[in-house]
Amino acid sequence: MALLPVADAIEQILGGVEPLPVESVTLSDALGGVLAQDLVAQRTQPPAALSAMDGYAVRADDVAKAPVMLAVIGEAAAGHPFATEIKAGQCARIFTGGVLPRGTDTVVIQENTSRDGDRVTISTAAARGRNVRAAGIDFKQGEVLLRSGHRLTDRDLMLAAGMNYPSLKIHRRPTVAVLGTGDELVPPGSSPKDGEIIYSSGFALAALIRAEGAHVIELGVARDKVEDIVACIRRARDAKADVLLTTGGASVGEHDLVQKALAAEGLDLSFWKIAMRPGKPMMHGRLGAMHVLGVPGNPVSSYVCTFLFLLPLIRRLAGRSDLHAQPLVANLGRALPQNDERAEYMRATLSKDADGWIATPFPNQDSSLMAPLAKADCLVIRDAHAEAAPAGSHCVILKLAL
Repeated sequence: MALLPVADAIEQILGGVEPLPVESVTLSDALGGVLAQDLVAQRTQPPAALSAMDGYAVRADDVAKAPVMLAVIGEAAAGHPFATEIKAGQCARIFTGGVLPRGTDTVVIQENTSRDGDRVTISTAAARGRNVRAAGIDFKQGEVLLRSGHRLTDRDLMLAAGMNYPSLKIHRRPTVAVLGTGDELVPPGSSPKDGEIIYSSGFALAALIRAEGAHVIELGVARDKVEDIVACIRRARDAKADVLLTTGGASVGEHDLVQKALAAEGLDLSFWKIAMRPGKPMMHGRLGAMHVLGVPGNPVSSYVCTFLFLLPLIRRLAGRSDLHAQPLVANLGRALPQNDERAEYMRATLSKDADGWIATPFPNQDSSLMAPLAKADCLVIRDAHAEAAPAGSHCVILKLAL
């Protein structure tokens, strides 16, 4: 099978994928969910003119000049309106959030007044509308404030509550089963024997998936036996995972058994080699309704492939409209040689000067190096067969998640 360009691989992975079904959740459970409806304001906010300060609600015509003495005929506090209309020469004591009584249009702050019983002296003139929050200054009934396909933030939940929604319709969050493979892998906290290494990539991949709002099923590590891998695949299917993500064993060597196990379970394979570095031996297919992505075992390769290919799939399943990390332009912090036939995604640090972002790739881009990946701020994208690039020349980057 020929090496598949990255763009073609993404197209195949996303081809025919529809957002997951819609469910209704309370606001408390909606954070990170993706709206399946346009959210229309069910009320006007604020519904009436409110005071922005503690002071006195007055008629602007009465306080156009100062000093002036007015009769205090009532009081308005938040949640306790004053129902009587204010007429010429009158005012009402008002507190922050109180509804302006009929007849008033201005609030004089209490620091510019002096009170004597039921009379108050206004010492400073005030313009019409001063210290007033007009009705509808935030939003009006019928306005569309949040769009379908938008991933909900904490601030969105505040807005939705203010729009009078106790629950929201979102697409069901995807579930991703994560499976590591390899006899050499042992858990953190172990004392590795000769030939053994600590299983590390799964923790980053699970965290990356959760950060996208998806659920994770951690299947652990399967030994290099077809029957062990098959058992884990069946656990993912029984749990109704939307995606199975495997690490390691996706190639065709004698010890690369993931493809064999998946084939035994009926995998419909679409590709397994990509023209990119790191991550050439990446696999994609379907097991019935379950999407399957097999990423390489090297930590950097597994992370980069998950970032580039799995996250857009999760976003499509979740109903998001923004599927891909947005490319940015930066200046190279060091010179790079000519590239070969594979697109390269180089780990790099970011800094900034007067001319914009500076992306400096690490000198060693080996796909097993975790320390540079942890320090990286972005990926520098180099096209296949790109010419040598001097320091200071433009490059395209993808920022990594914080």
